Amino acid sequence: MGEKFVRDIVEKEWAMFEAVNSSSGQKASCQEDPQTFYIMRSSQAEAWTEELRESYYQDLLSAEAEGRNLMTEKYARMMESTDPLYYETIRDLLPALNKEMLENIEKIIQICLKWKEESSRQYPRLAARGRPIHTQDDSPWATSFETYLRGELQTFSPRTVRLYLDMVRRMDAAGESLEQICLLNTARRYGYRSLEEAERMN
Repeated sequence: MGEKFVRDIVEKEWAMFEAVNSSSGQKASCQEDPQTFYIMRSSQAEAWTEELRESYYQDLLSAEAEGRNLMTEKYARMMESTDPLYYETIRDLLPALNKEMLENIEKIIQICLKWKEESSRQYPRLAARGRPIHTQDDSPWATSFETYLRGELQTFSPRTVRLYLDMVRRMDAAGESLEQICLLNTARRYGYRSLEEAERMN
């Protein structure tokens, strides 16, 4: 399904994202910016394998059928690190996660953290515009790349997580970086021809 499949995924994500309410009951400013949402989410989905996209799309369809909002669950999962006191009041409302899936998620994160650190060294100006990298740098006002990724992966099905792990392992063995592929996809959507050009102009 290629490009259409990416669009279908992002459209379902956006519908869920628009419906997310913060703990204060207020909408976030990013919920009024569908263009940026589309750029960021499609840049990621485009970098995935077709099999992973298909599995994640099925996750979205299943969640929709069950009345679950995966975006709400993702932000709730992140609060385990960013707002642990509030998280304790909602943790029992979240679906249980099995041990194998949690172990696979941590394996994915270790590979992705390595890529993120390498990319930040290579493109420091672009990195400065993004999230902090490590969970230890979380605060109620800033969510790290690590915590965001962990929260997102925890909304996936076990099958999708296994496919994600297979993908990042293959890429790592081939000397590729999912982080830089996503970053390049994003840069091109903003009109840059390369990461080097985006780095110079930011």
